[in-house]
Amino acid sequence: MAIEVELKLAVSPRDLRDARRLLWLKNLTNGPVSRKNIISVYFDTSKFKLRNNGLTLRIRNGDHKRLQTIKSIKNCSNGVLGRDEWEVEIAGDEPDLKLAKDTPFAPLLTPKLKKSLRPVFETHVRRITVPVYFGSSNIKIAFDRGYIKTDAREEQISEIELELKKGDRADLARLSERIAKSIPTAYGALSKSERGYALSASADTQPAFAEEITLTPTVSAGDAFSLIGLSCLHHMAANENAARNGHSEGVHQMRVGLRRLRATISVFKNVVQSADAESVNSGLKWLTERLGPARDFDVLVKESVGPLREANPDHPEIALLEADLAERRLSSFENASAAVAGERYRTVVFETALWLLNGDWSRNADLTRERDQPVTVFARDALAKRKKKIIRKIGKVARLDARQRHKVRIAVKKLRYATDYFRSLFAEAKAKKARKRFDKTLKSLQDALGKLNDISVHERLARQYIHPSKQVRNKPEKAYAMGFLSAGEKNISRVCLTSAANAGAKLSQLQPFWR
Repeated sequence: MAIEVELKLAVSPRDLRDARRLLWLKNLTNGPVSRKNIISVYFDTSKFKLRNNGLTLRIRNGDHKRLQTIKSIKNCSNGVLGRDEWEVEIAGDEPDLKLAKDTPFAPLLTPKLKKSLRPVFETHVRRITVPVYFGSSNIKIAFDRGYIKTDAREEQISEIELELKKGDRADLARLSERIAKSIPTAYGALSKSERGYALSASADTQPAFAEEITLTPTVSAGDAFSLIGLSCLHHMAANENAARNGHSEGVHQMRVGLRRLRATISVFKNVVQSADAESVNSGLKWLTERLGPARDFDVLVKESVGPLREANPDHPEIALLEADLAERRLSSFENASAAVAGERYRTVVFETALWLLNGDWSRNADLTRERDQPVTVFARDALAKRKKKIIRKIGKVARLDARQRHKVRIAVKKLRYATDYFRSLFAEAKAKKARKRFDKTLKSLQDALGKLNDISVHERLARQYIHPSKQVRNKPEKAYAMGFLSAGEKNISRVCLTSAANAGAKLSQLQPFWR
């Protein structure tokens, strides 16, 4: 089994050619340059059972031989940016499943699955591979030009892949940065297999969801941070097409990935304190502010005003309000799309990827102890401290104002994310059962606080309709409708406060699953 550590750069076909001609890059070459035409055929069932279980199966035709490759597309436990891979030469064009018995594929090898496997897409790539020596590391650079093809659709491939063969991942990051300064590049969020699956499902603008994170106790806190952070960045950036096309769930999932990433930085703050962290946080905050209004108006229209109008057809004021909010929702999605399509977004994502791999935090001698400690030790301490902080605040939730409750909600959300990040470290049966109880209680608490926050946002919007300086068409009718909505939510607010207090009390009684 080999572990890949790689970084992908998305470029235009013209810039791909220019990259090959960079004199400084040619001077780094330390071995023969190879040129190959590679055809890779990916196999799965019609319902994508392999993909849904975190696996890919492909047969690659090149160099006059056929290689069968099985990859685990979940985050691997002993790499920072990579995938677990099992590769073997075979004789034909069909998968040889007898050779998959010692891989994660084995539990899926039922007669039904064997009969259901079929080609779902293929990639045709002209690859130029250049081995280079940079810093103190051997790195393989692949310049890929070609296309992905299904029965009905086709999509262009133009990208540069950098794979660390031996050495320090910091060199991989620095080489990527130097290439980006020489030609226009973007962070390549999606692998060829992910793009192929989206194309085969005719779902290139559909949302992407978070992948499972797997850690082992021997991983350091610093490497765990990189792994988790890059997983969150991938979740966020993989929704770029959906967000640019105004897909509401795509915007939501991009925001979830963004929140998870910012939560990761917060959870690991003692590990990643560095001079360049402020710049990264500033960029992520900018993106959060661009995506936030779209989600707020989407929730308000779909979950509150729409149902209210359906339940009260004799109140035309609510229909007027809904139409007004729908326009503001559309405008917010257009703003979010423009932000994701812009240069600053590409810069934020690329710089964040490099920082996660090679930020000042990874070299700061003052952070060596925190960075090198086993992640299990770090996780126990982080989870205990965050639980204690929430319990201290939640007991007086009824006396907190909206801003204070919002802070508690964010703290709860960060603890839920941390629980998810570290779940594989506490996987024995007893701990697993305790973690499920813990997560269920946290979810109840987060749901109650989340609804209270939604109500607070609605109250703030309602004030815009009655503010003397605001010029709004049919202002009295819309103000009445918002008041009607707010009045109904006051009862919900009381119920949520009780639910939050009860969930907080239960949380304080639960035994830690991380012992």
